Amino acid sequence: MSLTKQLLFSLFILLSSFYTAPNVIAQEEILEATIIEVLEEKNFIPEHSQDPQLYQRLRLSITKGSLSDQEIEIESGTTPMVHLPEYSQGDKVIVSINKGMDGQDIYTITDFVRRDSLIWLFVIFAALTIIIGKWRGLTSLVGMGVSFAIIFSYILPTISSGADPIITAIIGSLLIIPATFYLSHGFNKKTTVAIIGTVISLLIVGALAGYFVDAAKLTGFASEEAAFLQVALGGTVNIRGLLLAGIIIGVLGVLDDITISQSSIVSELKLASPKIKFKELYTRAMNVGQDHISSMVNTLVLVYTGAALPLLLLFLNNSQPISQLISNELIADEIVRTLVGSIGLVLAVPITTLIAVTTLRYEKK
Repeated sequence: MSLTKQLLFSLFILLSSFYTAPNVIAQEEILEATIIEVLEEKNFIPEHSQDPQLYQRLRLSITKGSLSDQEIEIESGTTPMVHLPEYSQGDKVIVSINKGMDGQDIYTITDFVRRDSLIWLFVIFAALTIIIGKWRGLTSLVGMGVSFAIIFSYILPTISSGADPIITAIIGSLLIIPATFYLSHGFNKKTTVAIIGTVISLLIVGALAGYFVDAAKLTGFASEEAAFLQVALGGTVNIRGLLLAGIIIGVLGVLDDITISQSSIVSELKLASPKIKFKELYTRAMNVGQDHISSMVNTLVLVYTGAALPLLLLFLNNSQPISQLISNELIADEIVRTLVGSIGLVLAVPITTLIAVTTLRYEKK
């Protein structure tokens, strides 16, 4: 998972948490509550288990949902669990209600409410972006808002309705690129050059991803989320296409950085030395671009590795040789994402540099 995708996922959770109506699916209601008292706490051996674990009896006050302002009691730790949270007074939690065989309500704590910490993290991010980036920082936040608007109002609903994820991702990217680039970097020729370089590089990434996803026989069903999505939406989504769409959108955010940097480098070099020749300008800009390539590719690899760290640890002590492990679709997915994205970044440097240098030469004439 790239940095852009991580940010998108985090903010998706943050935005969806503002939905106030109770979520009712198959007679299950999701509520929010605050733990007001720990009534009992002890070590307990659940049925069908030999290992003791923490048992807690809790009193909660419902803060959101159909039972708002009511108090309930919940037992935690009555069934064997690999990781059982320890709850404390004041913790905000998510509670599900299900009907038992006798028709009685069964309350279960399913997770913590993490909205407050996410909101504060976003506030810090936005404040620092505006303070340090000033006007450009503010417009970049607006650009990010535009990206989310396009993703939530066009890309996700269109894919969910059964449209081709690849075509949808490309159209969505073509809408996102000019809006976010001009808002973040201003309406100028430098930004226009970066946009052209990004679009060309993105098309190459799409073609490469399509070819190697097919060549590697990737299905897109390596993750549990893909299988769940297929069942939830009745098979209307092309999961393999969704894998390709994810690669395209993931690379888009990183291409922004590298193309605008190269365009800026060429502009600054030309400004510092107006009489510089075409070849020298291109060579000097590429010298800087090569450093950028090495750092960005390394960053991309580390980001993907960090996101897949639990998976890599799972395979670490596997008895299979590495030549077989990389054929596992979970691993192969990440390899294709990383290498296709890296190829796109590498090609974006000479492509954008050439466009920028050619544009400046044309202007001189």
